[in-house]
Amino acid sequence: MNAEEFTETVRANNDTALSRLGSSKSLYADTAGEMDPDTVLEAAAAAERTASETFGAWTDDDAAGEFFAAVANEERDHYEQVLSELGAESVEPDVTAMHEGLRARTDSIERLGAFVGRALVAEKSKEQVTGFFVGQADPQTASTFRTLAGDLDEQLAGATDHLAALCASDDDWERALTAASETIQTAYETYTEQLESMGVNPKPVC
Repeated sequence: MNAEEFTETVRANNDTALSRLGSSKSLYADTAGEMDPDTVLEAAAAAERTASETFGAWTDDDAAGEFFAAVANEERDHYEQVLSELGAESVEPDVTAMHEGLRARTDSIERLGAFVGRALVAEKSKEQVTGFFVGQADPQTASTFRTLAGDLDEQLAGATDHLAALCASDDDWERALTAASETIQTAYETYTEQLESMGVNPKPVC
């Protein structure tokens, strides 16, 4: 397996979960049904701050510490940009079950695999937030989130390049794949639980 195949495999293995996380119901779940601009921005800012703190704790990783430090700084910058859109000084982090799972990992290969999973989840989230502000006739804020989403491409490339350098066997790639899928599935379980608690069917109506 190589870097490109890894991401493609993660997407394919988690197609249903990622598809549903990319639906409008995902943003509805993230905001507890409060679909107004400030609440959407607050949720987005909390997610960016949480990511910065999660990856900031991985800067001492023996194999990928510099990469995680760079990502933590980028996520902090994302947080500051969203705060600027919100007009707020700070927003509390939101340590979801996905981030609890990320923070529990100590192995470099598993961290990088889980990182890819989180990036794919974040990709879907940013698509929804961008679409929301397009619908709000707010092209400036939509453009901000479109730019933030673009940064995820480089993050994914960096993570998979590190995996390609570290994975010495099929077992290593499998560990990374498992970590990525577990991260996505944890995010999906949270999405499902949030919607069900609100009396909303998380599955699309055919």
